[in-house]
Amino acid sequence: MPDIKNEYKDKIVASLKVKLGCENVMQVPRLTKIVISTGIGTAKEKDTFNDARDQIMLICGQRPVTVKSRKNVANFKLRAGTPVGLMVTLRGNRMYEFLDRLVNVALPRVRDFRGISPKGFDGAGNYNVGLDDLSIFTEIDLDKVKYQIGINIAFVTSARKNEEAFELLKELRLPFAS
Repeated sequence: MPDIKNEYKDKIVASLKVKLGCENVMQVPRLTKIVISTGIGTAKEKDTFNDARDQIMLICGQRPVTVKSRKNVANFKLRAGTPVGLMVTLRGNRMYEFLDRLVNVALPRVRDFRGISPKGFDGAGNYNVGLDDLSIFTEIDLDKVKYQIGINIAFVTSARKNEEAFELLKELRLPFAS
């Protein structure tokens, strides 16, 4: 079992119960899932899609799902059913392992890193952050990277308010900027 999951069960739940004034342990917000997605666009080269799929698979330990366009958009030369992105949903132990690697290994490797923005909350207790480059993850072999791929990471929580989600993610050691 991942260390962050053990820490959540042992320490963070009790801490959040007091901070948020929850009467019951089941009212304490928890991390439900982490969704990692990237938009590749209408890349002419199949290489781009395959490289992105391989890199995300290395980072997550799970094969991404191909996201296809739903509509025809003539201005973008896009037809319905054309692959335009990749997405992975992490739950359980894989989610906590990814969170551990993100917080302790990947984010400290970002150049001039001063924390992630606390403005990425959606009003329903979920948080989104974008990363410009996947090469901050140690699993990626820099010699094999042809294209720079950015990802969006969505932290879906059971919190009802942004403040509750912020406290949860802060306790899970996400480094927010001051």
